[in-house]
Amino acid sequence: MSATTTTQTKPIVPFFASIENALTPIAEPMVRVVTGALLLPHGAQKLFGAFGGYGVEATGQFFAAKLGLPASFALLAGLIEFFGGLFLMLGFATRVMGALVFAVMAVAAVTVHLNLGFFWTSGGYEYPLLWGIVALSFAIRGGGRFSVDAAIGYEI
Repeated sequence: MSATTTTQTKPIVPFFASIENALTPIAEPMVRVVTGALLLPHGAQKLFGAFGGYGVEATGQFFAAKLGLPASFALLAGLIEFFGGLFLMLGFATRVMGALVFAVMAVAAVTVHLNLGFFWTSGGYEYPLLWGIVALSFAIRGGGRFSVDAAIGYEI
């Protein structure tokens, strides 16, 4: 069997084959859209103080005082989370945005969440790790056929 050959498995319940065949084309775009939709409000918190956030100035003060990062990183993180989320939803510049979101989530996991343990319920790194790896997968694979990248014929 060659490396490019895939095997087709049979479902235990044959009825599920039709559901699988119908939904398989939208499975990856669904993950991409939801990833972006869940990331965008975090950027809006940092940039605009929306959804209970503190805005750029207060977030910058937190970055400087608590994390030892330049306050300007708050703006950078907010822009990447907001526009990265929006662009992932659309599948526009998917590879670049996926890589940028991965970088932000990696920094967040290490600088903010690592010392709080694994579980997100305790403020741990579980959540940024998950979203970072999901974003990295889109940096690797691109936006797919249901994306602006595919519609314009370019994957940035």
